[in-house]
Order: sequence, then structure tokens, then C-alpha cells
Amino acid sequence: MAAVDASAGGIPPNSTVYVRNLEERIKIEELKEALEEIFAEFGNVVEIVAKRNLKAKGQAFIVYDSVDAATRAIDEVNGFELFDKPMVLDYAKTRSDATVLREGGNDELEAHKRRRLAEKERKQAHEALEAQKKLKRPAAPAEPARPAKTTKGAGLKPTSGAAAAVVPDEYLPPNKILFLRDLPDDASEEGLSAVFGRFEGFQEVRLVPGRKGIAFVEYENETGAISAKEATSGMPMGEENKVIRVTYQRQ
Repeated sequence: MAAVDASAGGIPPNSTVYVRNLEERIKIEELKEALEEIFAEFGNVVEIVAKRNLKAKGQAFIVYDSVDAATRAIDEVNGFELFDKPMVLDYAKTRSDATVLREGGNDELEAHKRRRLAEKERKQAHEALEAQKKLKRPAAPAEPARPAKTTKGAGLKPTSGAAAAVVPDEYLPPNKILFLRDLPDDASEEGLSAVFGRFEGFQEVRLVPGRKGIAFVEYENETGAISAKEATSGMPMGEENKVIRVTYQRQ
């Protein structure tokens, strides 16, 4: 039966249909109305997701309440022209928020969002690293041979573009330890624990002896750290409402 087979792209069946090659110049409201009229024929449409941002243009997600409905839609609508462009359909790679909420409840939805955020931050870290590599300077042309001599500082690591690319702190991949910076001078272990101890798996706050303005917060796993970072980064703290920086610890 079609509903139990993976798609041509190897994506396992689920109740959300991914639609691409849509006309980008159509207003979102008009596009959603047209998609609703087409896809409602194949089952109960729970939600239609289409966004205005540049990366999401020309795409939409049709969320059904069953895999069978999604399968019927893919079989029947794939290649159908909408606003003079043939639609390309497949199963979505992940379940929609509406589907996760319906099948697993609020707890599962929150976990689903945390996993998605972690994956997004891993992707950003990878993209930042690739961008840093592209900015590396090309090797200098070979110079004529010179008489050998002892060079002061020989053996030190190069500081030119030939050095290894470094990922900016803001794009470090998630891990279970957060690095806090720009803390107010009066920040204490008790005060920080009251803020960061609200998140799942909190273990401890570690201040750095002799260094004001920085601290580490450790969780049992990266799930709690992701939630804490998302909620506290840029938070004002202390009497002066000083904005703090929260990133993952560099591994």
C-alpha cells in the first residue's frame, strides 16, 4: 500500500506534505486560499504553513490529520499547475508542530521544538565554519631562496590567514555547558542559580575566581542548556540592567 512506502526521495511517509516550485509573487493569503481549495479534496487539512521570508518563498506545508490523506494528495496533485507553475510534492522531512501536539501533547511539542532549535544551531555553526574557511588567505607566492639563518620566534603558530578557522562564539554547536559573559560585578552563584536553575537538568553554576563578569552553567545534557540559552541570552541583570551574553562553552 502506498501509505507505508517511502517516497521517491526516500522520505518516510507522514501526514505533512511539502510543496515547492510555487509562484513566489503571489500574496501569502491568496496562495493559502488556493492551496486549501486544492488539497481539502483529499482529506481534513489541519494547517497550511507558508511564510514570507526569502528562504521559504515558493514553498508550503500542507498538514493533514492522517498519512493516507497526505499520500493521496501527493499521488494526485504532484505536477498539477498552480498559477502557471507545476507543483512538486513530497512528504515533509519532519512532522509539523500541529501533528506533534496532536499525537504527543505539549511535552512532546516542547521537546520537538528544542530538537529543532539544536539542529538549527548546529547548521549555523557549520555554515559559520565554512564561511571562515573561505575567508582564509591564499598561500603567499614562493620567494627566492635566501641564506639560511636562525629566525627569532621560529616554531610559533602562524597568525596569518593560514591559521585554522575559528567559529564565532555565537555559532558554536550546542553542548551541556553555557558560558556567561558581561555579568554585573555583583553577580553571585546564588543569584545565577535562581535564574538558570529553572531549566531542565540544571546542575551547577561555576564562577571564575579572580575574574568578574564571567561564569559557567552546567546541565545534565544539552537539552536544558538549549532552553536556558534561548531564554536568557540578552537578558538584563543587576541594578544597572546590564545585558548578559550567553553562548555554549567552546569545546
